[in-house]
Amino acid sequence: MGEVTTIIRPGVAQIRASLRNAADVEPVFDLKYLVKDWLSEGALSVLYGPSNAGKTFVALSLSGHVAAGTAWFGYRVEQRNVLYLALEGGVGFTNRVAAVKQQLPMLCATRGLTLLNAPLDLYQSQGVPDLVEAISPKRFGLIVIDTLARAIAGADENTAKDMGQFVGNLDRLRETTGAHVMVVHHSGKAEEAGARGSSALRAAVDTELSLSSEHELKATKQRDMVAAAPIYLDLETVTLGVDAEGDEVTSAVIAKADPPKSERMPLTGKAEVAMQALLDALRDHGETRTGSAYPTNRKVVHVDRYREACDAHGLTSGVSESAARQAFKRANDKLTESNEIRQYGDYVWKVQNDEC
Repeated sequence: MGEVTTIIRPGVAQIRASLRNAADVEPVFDLKYLVKDWLSEGALSVLYGPSNAGKTFVALSLSGHVAAGTAWFGYRVEQRNVLYLALEGGVGFTNRVAAVKQQLPMLCATRGLTLLNAPLDLYQSQGVPDLVEAISPKRFGLIVIDTLARAIAGADENTAKDMGQFVGNLDRLRETTGAHVMVVHHSGKAEEAGARGSSALRAAVDTELSLSSEHELKATKQRDMVAAAPIYLDLETVTLGVDAEGDEVTSAVIAKADPPKSERMPLTGKAEVAMQALLDALRDHGETRTGSAYPTNRKVVHVDRYREACDAHGLTSGVSESAARQAFKRANDKLTESNEIRQYGDYVWKVQNDEC
């Protein structure tokens, strides 16, 4: 009798080839990235925010820097060809690209940024194969889809079924091209609630970037990277030329901005009384102390003098010792939580650098 041939199904063979023992696992020190700490190679991401927050400006900025191979706000970049699907495009988008070209002259040298201004349905199963065939044989390291709503026309972004089908198509696009795929999307009615529609998208992506109405950009999800610190962005006007009537034609590019200054809420009630007591104590008994824990540009006061001043101001008068301690603690905690005062050991000071 001849030998019996065992036929192993392809799926079984693939699983067996993928098995590995934990003893053979070594740490990965160099994760491949497009923009270090922001976008990893071959991953799936979503950039979302409210209308008019500047999502397209941010997506174009990232795309331009990747295509030009130029550092993005100090973060290292690996140069790759970029395909930008401007599904909400128009004259405004064209001028935004022209502004990015002015900001990044290397874009013309690398010719790394390719644009598509045409309807495209990536929800239907034939959408991805058509796109892949159309862009072949050029290889892209980043493909931006702006926006999700235009890419799934006719589908319901609020259902897990429809969103799941769209995500599956994005995965096929990633796997076929090897590119990082970024989707530009809108936030819901409540900005703090995250991206609009089914949570199936957030569950699937490797990176989720949030752009707030205050122009704060932060990574709210990073599967493989340590998230970069949030940054604040602003729009910088760029003059492109003049129209037929001699008027300037402008657009804008993204620039880094300082965080907005938080507004101080006025103190009321016992917190206001405690602050006045601290100011009196600093005026009468304040001293300068050495050491890295203490401020170098203002006075501090011993907590006992602070308590005595609170007593003098009536914060804790007419009550038992226990109630007085509780009243002082509540007022002190309120001032600390409001970032009005700091304490180290037995010494207290005012956070704002006022003369005492």
